[in-house]
Amino acid sequence: MSNPYLPQLALIKTITEETGNIRTFTISFKAKTPFDPQPGQFIELSLFGLGEFPVSIAKVIDPAAGIFETTIRRVGGVTEGIADLRVNSTVGVRGPFGKGYPLEKLDGKDVILVAGGLGMASIKYLADCLLKNRDRYGRIILLYGAATPDDVLYKNSPSLFQSETKERPLEAFITVDKADNGWKGKVGMVTDLIDKIKPALDISRSMVAACGPSKMMKAVVDRFSKAGFQGEQLLLSLERRMQCGIGICGHCMMGEKRVCKDGPVISFYDVKDTLEELF
Repeated sequence: MSNPYLPQLALIKTITEETGNIRTFTISFKAKTPFDPQPGQFIELSLFGLGEFPVSIAKVIDPAAGIFETTIRRVGGVTEGIADLRVNSTVGVRGPFGKGYPLEKLDGKDVILVAGGLGMASIKYLADCLLKNRDRYGRIILLYGAATPDDVLYKNSPSLFQSETKERPLEAFITVDKADNGWKGKVGMVTDLIDKIKPALDISRSMVAACGPSKMMKAVVDRFSKAGFQGEQLLLSLERRMQCGIGICGHCMMGEKRVCKDGPVISFYDVKDTLEELF
């Protein structure tokens, strides 16, 4: 965008109900502005008269026409206002902002994607990008944790949550905090899933990309570090700290780093000395 302070007008084209309080929107720029962000970058989504908030990009459908998806949870204020909108409603979009997942560092590596809760949105877009160039990577493994089976996002995604096959070249493992009577999968922390992949994992040629709530992110750092991963092998999305998105408000400072400018995707190596400020 030519002016990062001004939102562009966009339309909500479709709405998908993910859970009782989470919806995925397909958004299209009215001016058909090209939109081709890196996975892990974020936007500022606004509802005029209420305000704006940072949100992950979950998918880019048509970069040339500026059509993409984002997933929103109702948590009060402007998020509730936007979550309650209908198809053809107008919203404002600023961005994309920040630094995403460095795809060049993932070339030739096994990539472990770790997602918790709504952090799955950022990880989903990264997974889409990896799968578009599947031959460039080794194993692609998804470890995903949700509160309950009903809280699992993107249940109908054609590329996620299946055992790896030629048609679905991604290994997915899911766990929930609390099961229902129909749940046959794992119950527990998402980091417990590392035990399912560790025996066959070559740590020296692996990278981890993680996005989720603070408790999960701390567990990811602790568990993967103990497993032998070095700081530069752990890519953490710290997007929950965003506010203005352009490095002015100071809300996202971690030591000398502005997460909205130096991140939101930052290696553990780069923030290990100030990580307690995050958790």
